[in-house]
Amino acid sequence: MALSEGSRAPAEGAPSGRRHLLDVAGLEWGQLRGLLDHATAMRAILATPERRSDELRGKIVATLFYEASTRTRLSFEIAARALGAEIISFDVGSSSVGKGESLVDTLRTLRALGADVVVVRHERSGAPWLAARTFDGSVINAGDGWHAHPTQALLDLSVLSAHLGGGDGSLRGRSIAIVGDLLHSRVVRSNLHALIAAGASVRLAGPANLVAGFAGLADALTRAARARSGDAAGSARLVATIDAALEGVDAVMALRIQRERLSGGEIESLEAYRRDWGLTESRLAAHTGSGCRVMHPGPMNEGVEIDAEVADGPRSLVLEQVAAGVPMRMAVLSLALKGALP
Repeated sequence: MALSEGSRAPAEGAPSGRRHLLDVAGLEWGQLRGLLDHATAMRAILATPERRSDELRGKIVATLFYEASTRTRLSFEIAARALGAEIISFDVGSSSVGKGESLVDTLRTLRALGADVVVVRHERSGAPWLAARTFDGSVINAGDGWHAHPTQALLDLSVLSAHLGGGDGSLRGRSIAIVGDLLHSRVVRSNLHALIAAGASVRLAGPANLVAGFAGLADALTRAARARSGDAAGSARLVATIDAALEGVDAVMALRIQRERLSGGEIESLEAYRRDWGLTESRLAAHTGSGCRVMHPGPMNEGVEIDAEVADGPRSLVLEQVAAGVPMRMAVLSLALKGALP
């Protein structure tokens, strides 16, 4: 299977769910709610003095990260230990990958060593699908290229549901803005699927060079969700300015400028980006109410896409997002090894 950048992973012959979590695309609100409920059960384990269970005792979870990570990798490893599993923390930089070993051969090696689950982050879109075809165990996508980051979307949804959810936890009647470097963001693509399924009205905005294709994507996802779920589904649309995105929203998520993926010329300068697209206290005060919540998936370029006073201020849910990663990833690991993922 060829691996390439882009917003879509190969669908032909893709393995089904149950023991793999590759994406949240196509999941309906009831399925997402089930995952959120399972994460709530995991919170109960973390609230005990021991902060762990033996549910995955005797199982081995391998974290296989071809790109740098702090929050995702650490929370997966904490989650696995909290469930009693052993961890293989695979260091790509000091491994035989540097000698030319392929992803497939690395996966076969991990399976031969007894790994039951691999958590894969890879710079190429589609890599976790290849892993799921190769690895005779469970595969969890921890981010592939620009394509998907399903557990980030799930933890973001859990935080929003806790703060803004209705009686059933859904986000019907709520408006969420996502602002910044949409083009290179796997987070926004997965969040779009999850938020629309949860009933939210999503506004997208960013510099013209960093939103290519998103007007069509937003429309296509809205129509697909409405075909599945009718009026219960939410919607998404691209707007022209950050001010239009922010006007009256219940929450806003700023996305990191991914400087490592820029080819040059997409933005005038970091200073100009902050001026035109940065999430500042004055901008929030002008366009949102005091109850508007602020999110960021991290890592942050403080003073560029978000000011420190906003990220650290009373509106911010940033650290709640970080903390929510552990119970959500515990839930995913638990369900994966039961073959019970949606």
